[in-house]
Amino acid sequence: MNAHSTNPEHRDFTIRSVKSIAASERTGAADTLLGMALTFVAGAINAGGFLAIGHYTSHMSGIVSAMADHLALGSLGIVGIGLAAFLPFVFGAACSAMLINWGRRHHLGSRYAMPLMLEAFLLLGFGILGWLTHPSPVFVAIAVPLLCFIMGLQNATVTKISGARMRTTHVTGIVTDIGIELGKLLYWNRNPHNPDRILADRDKLRLLVLLLASFFIGGVTGAIGFSQIGFLFSFPFALLLLLLAGPPLAEDASSLVRQIERR
Repeated sequence: MNAHSTNPEHRDFTIRSVKSIAASERTGAADTLLGMALTFVAGAINAGGFLAIGHYTSHMSGIVSAMADHLALGSLGIVGIGLAAFLPFVFGAACSAMLINWGRRHHLGSRYAMPLMLEAFLLLGFGILGWLTHPSPVFVAIAVPLLCFIMGLQNATVTKISGARMRTTHVTGIVTDIGIELGKLLYWNRNPHNPDRILADRDKLRLLVLLLASFFIGGVTGAIGFSQIGFLFSFPFALLLLLLAGPPLAEDASSLVRQIERR
């Protein structure tokens, strides 16, 4: 057996690393791991949601463009359908901001874990609802706003965590930033000693590529899983979110219990 794998210090470090992924005290490594996990979930839910209900739920550019087109054509009913996707995405982002700011105001270490826990329960609800009621028009009418709310909630959470350095559902922004950094990387500086020379942020480029790859792999996973297993395939993603959010929430709960016992 590998001695390194049984080293207690190594195990403790691994446990601490997992616990820190959604904690309030952030590190670059924790941001990267959380970003990859959430882009994986976003890709899976986006692709799986399309196969399940025929709609992408994170593509706000397309939804707003379609609303504008149909408004110009006088198709007000379709504009209303677009609003039923757009507004929940906005409300999801607002809900994330409210939870995080409330947690910060109360000095909670689980301020970032709370929206992830909410997302996990909403995904569980989506899976159960689809399993019980699909196919039905009522399910689609509920599922589209629900998934859009989830995507807005998640995107705002990772945006707040990373200081707007990362997005989990906004692939257009990720690809644009990759292009910018590639342009810097390929730029020829005639004088390599010029203090104003153009240099690529290789760490940022690496992060962006990892996020894009995570979204793509999540999309493939979600498409296969939802088409083969059905709506209950949302459960593994909910479990992943619960595992990420659980440790900070448990620590805050334990701290609250200790405070009550001292009184």
